[in-house]
Amino acid sequence: MAAKKTVLTVLTSVGLLAATACTSSSDRSDGTPAKERLTTTTARGTAEVGRVTWALPYGEPTTLDPAKVGDYSPQTVESNLCDTLTRMNADFSLSPGLAEKVTWKDDHTLVLDLRSGVTFWDGSAMTPADVVYSLERQRDPRTQALYGNYLAAVSSVKASGAHQVTLRTKGYDQTLPKALSTSFGAVSQKTYTEKAGAAYGTAKGGLMCTGPFKLASWKSGGGITLERNSAYWDTALMPKAKRVDFKFITDNNSLTSALLSGEVDGTYELPPGSATALARSDSGSVHLGPSTQNVLLIPGNAASPAADRKLLDALSLVVDRKALVKNVFGGAGTTLKSLVPPFTWHGDKAAAQYDAAYAALPDVPAPDLDKAKKLVAEAGAPSRPLVAAIPAGDQRSLQALTFIQAAAKKIGVDITIKQLQPTEMSALFYDPSVRKGLDLVLTFGYVSMPDPASYVAESVTPKGIFNWTGYSNAEVTRHLDEARTASDPVVSAKAYAKAQALYTPTTAAVYLATTYERMYMNKRISGAPSSFAYMGMPWAAYLGGTGK
Repeated sequence: MAAKKTVLTVLTSVGLLAATACTSSSDRSDGTPAKERLTTTTARGTAEVGRVTWALPYGEPTTLDPAKVGDYSPQTVESNLCDTLTRMNADFSLSPGLAEKVTWKDDHTLVLDLRSGVTFWDGSAMTPADVVYSLERQRDPRTQALYGNYLAAVSSVKASGAHQVTLRTKGYDQTLPKALSTSFGAVSQKTYTEKAGAAYGTAKGGLMCTGPFKLASWKSGGGITLERNSAYWDTALMPKAKRVDFKFITDNNSLTSALLSGEVDGTYELPPGSATALARSDSGSVHLGPSTQNVLLIPGNAASPAADRKLLDALSLVVDRKALVKNVFGGAGTTLKSLVPPFTWHGDKAAAQYDAAYAALPDVPAPDLDKAKKLVAEAGAPSRPLVAAIPAGDQRSLQALTFIQAAAKKIGVDITIKQLQPTEMSALFYDPSVRKGLDLVLTFGYVSMPDPASYVAESVTPKGIFNWTGYSNAEVTRHLDEARTASDPVVSAKAYAKAQALYTPTTAAVYLATTYERMYMNKRISGAPSSFAYMGMPWAAYLGGTGK
């Protein structure tokens, strides 16, 4: 490895591809939109707009604390409030954020050169002490952070200059600069956060960050309002929207009506049923974009009969994935071969290597009822119905699981659907006690940064937080470690490919689909990214009026 690597230099507008509007109309007879119709962003709004109203179809966030957001609603809001040290772009590439430059001085030293002139919403300057505090807070057990594992290889985080922070590491870790583009790399003001304590990020405790919008109000059960930060450091991204109101609308019919009437200007994660109605309206457009979302059926714990790989393979063989994509997701998606969708490495220098390795995986199995029945016989049919969890009120999840339930019945496997409240559904991913009594979980997961190895490690290595069944394969772990520590992107991609070939057929999961991002936006505004990268970038800062 070279003695010095500059990972990200001065801010450049990397990868924000201008794109035209895309509707949800289909291009193929099976109802699946052609991939060529996918876009990563929309034309940036040109005029100031007083207020934009945006829906959160997954309901009210449980927190806006950057260390704790790990779900659709909180990340949709928080990404506009708290800037990160590196920044996600709409095509899932990265550019500098609060750090102008991120440099590996040697295999054990990562230096962050911070921007000068950055202020928090209260006008105070962002200092290295705030950055050190925000990163160290991630691994403080009292924070109960979701992303502290990114610091596993870090031995110290210290201020090393008036505008510099240095991380000392046990070894080179190519995922660190990428992780700094997620909520893990968000910077909160030390003084404010310490004073707020456990209430930080709640409706009562508030936030103090540097983003293009500031948190104006949060009325529990009502809505969240953001106001433009008129002192924002990135003048090229100064918001044209003076105010963004978020409304919690979890009922599909109510959401459709609000969008059609113009009461609400837009939403991400638009339900398929709403997309059908809105595609016929001239009030705005439905946009489809690439995504890192994965739809999986996974066992809730190792003791469940569903953890038997043969039983999972039987379920895999009886589910008609193409019909699932067409009938449940409205054709807005495609089948999935493994844990990680290909858009994850779209902007990587070794994308060709990742693509080739993914293409080499076995094709998604066609339905084979006879073979599935034989596997059930070998595994032993469960003596009771399997309890499968989905979030309450989510029609897409309910339709998908009902589809799977009907398929499983053909091979003598009964599934009982259990709908969990949003807070309980979010908690089950991180709290084993919530998963007791759950045999299966239908997940709409996602990869939050352009690095497949780090995401997979959480599911297939012994200490992974999503490894609920105790999966362990020394070779897989070794290859994932190689992928994380390789300085050459091609070497990293090849190491991941070896791990992928091993874990894909053996880990406890049924890979169902990767759904496209489906976003609706009223014609009076434009600028919202149409890709799933919106979850990690200040997407509302791109909104503006169109004069229509």
